[in-house]
Amino acid sequence: MADAPKIPDEAETRARWGAFAWTPENQVKADEILARYPKGREQSASIPFLDLAQRQVGADTNTQGWLPVPVIEYVARQIGVPYMRVFEVATFYTMFNLAPVGKYHVQVCGTTPCLLGGSDDVLAACKNKGLSKGHTTPDGLFTLTEVECLGACANAPMVQINDDNFEDLDYDKTTALLEALAEDRPVTPGSQTGRRDSCAIGGPTNLQAMVDANHDYRGEWAS
Repeated sequence: MADAPKIPDEAETRARWGAFAWTPENQVKADEILARYPKGREQSASIPFLDLAQRQVGADTNTQGWLPVPVIEYVARQIGVPYMRVFEVATFYTMFNLAPVGKYHVQVCGTTPCLLGGSDDVLAACKNKGLSKGHTTPDGLFTLTEVECLGACANAPMVQINDDNFEDLDYDKTTALLEALAEDRPVTPGSQTGRRDSCAIGGPTNLQAMVDANHDYRGEWAS
């Protein structure tokens, strides 16, 4: 549990977030979300409301956002259910942060395909840039978390940073990515080797002979 995130003191959290309420813009979004569900089914809005709340906290703190207890309580009141019903959702889904994170939440996949593909090198690059699992860098830029499968196994190893996936990484590419983010330079999500989607590294191969043969047939028929 050495890399477990530190949740702030409750008194401090309530002093900072006890008066949380939707911004006017987010109130409009919340009304639109709630309108999707029948009367009596407001609890179905738990996930989108928590996501909206986390993003509002992130905008307020210039981070990826997190969910202080008073914010979860506010969401529960908004949909008319006990706090625990919403807390259960927030603790189940790893996309919700229960402790403060940095501007960039770097989530490194350590599941078998990424491990075999070189996730240890990705973690080494993070470590050598000052990132430590379960902690935020002193400048508030990066929080590092090791997570389970993020669903991009064909392009392993990969990381998710805030809302974006970065795939086909190695030590040098990870280092370059972190340096670009630290310097506020633009980065391109997806494969960092330029491959399209999840094609084989050498380009499309599956059924390629059939595709080529079909193309030749069509050409002959057209002529």
